[in-house]
Amino acid sequence: MGLVNIIMTMCNSFFLVGVVLLCSWISRGNGSVSYDSKAISVNGQKRILISGSIHYPRSTPEMWPDLINKAKEGGLDVIQTYVFWNGHEPEPGKYYFEERYDLVKFIKLVQKAGLYVNLRIGPYACAEWNFGGFPVWLKYVPGISFRTNNEPFKAAMQKFTTKIVNMMKAERLYETQGGPIILSQIENEYGPMEYELGAPGKAYTEWAAKMAVDLGTGVPWIMCKQDDAPDPIINTCNGFYCDYFSPNKAYKPKMWTEAWTGWFTEFGGPVPYRPAEDLAFSVAKFIQKGGSFINYYMYHGGTNFGRTAGGPFIATSYDYDAPLDEYGLLRQPKWGHLKDLHRAIKLCEPALVSGDPVVTPLGNYQEAHVFKSRAGACAAFLANYNQRSFAKVSFGSMHYNLPPWSISILPDCKNTVYNTARIGAQSAQMKMTPVRKGFSWQSYNEETTSYGDDTFTVAGLLEQVNTTRDHTDYLWYTTDVKIGPWEGFLRGGNMPVLTVLSAGHALHVFINGQLSGTAYGSLENPRLTFKQGVNLRIGVNKISLLSIAVGLPNIGPHFETWNAGVLGPVSLSGLNEGKRDLTWQKWSYKVGLKGESLSLHSLSGSSSVEWVEGSYVTERQPLTWYKTVFNAPNGDEPLALDMNTMSKGQVWINGQSIGRYWNQYKATGNCDACNYAGWFNEKKCLKNCGEASQRWYHIPRSWLYPTGNLLVVFEEWGGNPYDITLVKREVASVCSDIYEWQPTLVNWQLQSSGKVTKPLRPKAHLSCDSGQKISSIKFASFGTPEGACGNFRQGSCHAFHSYDVFERYCVGQQSCTVPVTPEIFGGDPCPNVMKKLSVEVVCS
Repeated sequence: MGLVNIIMTMCNSFFLVGVVLLCSWISRGNGSVSYDSKAISVNGQKRILISGSIHYPRSTPEMWPDLINKAKEGGLDVIQTYVFWNGHEPEPGKYYFEERYDLVKFIKLVQKAGLYVNLRIGPYACAEWNFGGFPVWLKYVPGISFRTNNEPFKAAMQKFTTKIVNMMKAERLYETQGGPIILSQIENEYGPMEYELGAPGKAYTEWAAKMAVDLGTGVPWIMCKQDDAPDPIINTCNGFYCDYFSPNKAYKPKMWTEAWTGWFTEFGGPVPYRPAEDLAFSVAKFIQKGGSFINYYMYHGGTNFGRTAGGPFIATSYDYDAPLDEYGLLRQPKWGHLKDLHRAIKLCEPALVSGDPVVTPLGNYQEAHVFKSRAGACAAFLANYNQRSFAKVSFGSMHYNLPPWSISILPDCKNTVYNTARIGAQSAQMKMTPVRKGFSWQSYNEETTSYGDDTFTVAGLLEQVNTTRDHTDYLWYTTDVKIGPWEGFLRGGNMPVLTVLSAGHALHVFINGQLSGTAYGSLENPRLTFKQGVNLRIGVNKISLLSIAVGLPNIGPHFETWNAGVLGPVSLSGLNEGKRDLTWQKWSYKVGLKGESLSLHSLSGSSSVEWVEGSYVTERQPLTWYKTVFNAPNGDEPLALDMNTMSKGQVWINGQSIGRYWNQYKATGNCDACNYAGWFNEKKCLKNCGEASQRWYHIPRSWLYPTGNLLVVFEEWGGNPYDITLVKREVASVCSDIYEWQPTLVNWQLQSSGKVTKPLRPKAHLSCDSGQKISSIKFASFGTPEGACGNFRQGSCHAFHSYDVFERYCVGQQSCTVPVTPEIFGGDPCPNVMKKLSVEVVCS
């Protein structure tokens, strides 16, 4: 049976404390992973573990090393990723682990960087991923019902989970084999689903836990948002805040598997962002309440290439306002502010893993959490929960000023090295610089009606997913309507009104081959109704409905039963007879587009048809394919396409799908100014109102050849391809916004070495990207400047030599450091006032 399985069997059978402690020890081979109430231990060492989610298919293998190294530089110990079932088993029994789905290569790169892995096998992911990560063929397994006590589902789930575990074992990737995997997850956020399903859900939870443990990975398993996770599974928290969370047994560590760094982008919705100050506050609050494992979801969000976005209505960008942006660049100040936080937490680690904190009130909204070890280590967290006011508190023999909604970290219970609301890291303003505009386009018009060998006819309306099996976004519904010469509307009356009810997600209506109108739903309500007058003529009229899916659902009970497409009723009103029901007459169906069947997006398929050349290319034409060839620009900056003049469709580079675009769907919402202080949710801080939810579409450099790159665009609605622009993403300017007595980790390291006996003044650090230099000073003020990076302005107090200092220290340099002292700026411009330095420099 094996030592691990014997231990796990005991864990499932007994609840004595001694046995529980034994259960938390899991060891075999080269290493061990264990846990107690204080922390995860790796090879006997208790750790406060900082983790970040990077999903391997949302970037390219060429990007992985840089992403992982930046995560390590940012202070991470662990990389967390889902395993994407539909990417790995596109057909039953046919597996794929190549290119962006090379899971083993990704994990080995994490190991090479010296980091650990938390492998969330699931295999349900959610993740705003198509069908929640399940392959669509799973829906058609006889008798299946997803994520419940259903034998066909459990058999398929166990088979895939075992496949992944055995692959990891064969590559010796578990920590107990000398590999980097220290944790695994089974299922995902199942607690709310179990609550809805009742007894079958409970039975499924018990089965999934036992199935996972019996696989003998040698490392602990976790279940997130699963309050009743069976022993020895560790239940964990997901959310914007998790300080309130406690595991379901006192001997399990307090873990936060998804600390949401922002939120996903939906077509038609404004783009959410989360201030760095609040994210840092939430993490510090979790740690001060005894938390020992924190994972940022996402640390790098990446891109939903191809048709991987789920939802529906999830955008191609999965940026998530993460510390590493969609393109893999540092998002400053979030990345740097969190890096400083991680360093501060690590300084506290000996005390944090040793015991529970002593909590002492310091005021109405203030308190101290103090950790001490037997060896004499002491760490304190001083919190101010007031959302509006500073607080001056007394702690020990000293006084501390705490900004609103902030936590100060004192690794020696005396000196403040970090405050969550005081950002010492530089900020950055990014820009999209055009590198190629005015492509020479060719076009090909898609068919709007078809009665060929690839069509079939039935009476009534068919559900879309069951018809297309999700091999395409598109399904044509076509029927004939006969109009006699006696109809009143032909003699000057109102046009007949066509009404179409659809389960979603978007619909283009063509009458006799001409686009008559469009309707679409939303993430909140994917269903839609098309209702407008249509231009019919005497004789037989062809009504063609192009139904479009925008990603399959990824969440909810029995989401495999959710429908898409035109389900009706469909009717014409305004005829002499009144309303004519078209629902149950004969409809012809065509799955997908002709251009898809010809593979017009590929290098070989694009040569199979005659394209219209140059000046004959028509703009604003619906259902049109466009292609062009271009050379890759010099440099290594990330690239994107500016699709702002297009409406809705898809894009390919050299046969690789960039994803869906939908610039015609403008974002609606409230994009007022956002204060970091106060409880955050996904509706609080928004941008892009009145604009396209997503304008730029990432093109991985590794997908390009030096010359002769094929760019293909399929436009559904009508757009102007001549203003599509290739851009590079780079730093436009960098900023520092720092108080003269702001705590910094540099100061603490000097003090702890005994070289200084009092706090040092902080320094402003400014750095452009590699290959760039500081070319000019856009703003500089030491005093009481106002505003934020990108819109600083002078306050009532200003040192007149502020610009001169940065001209001297920084212009022409890739990076520079300037002490924040009155002397360097020519003296104190306003004595007895707390001053700060705000500076913005241009990188070029």
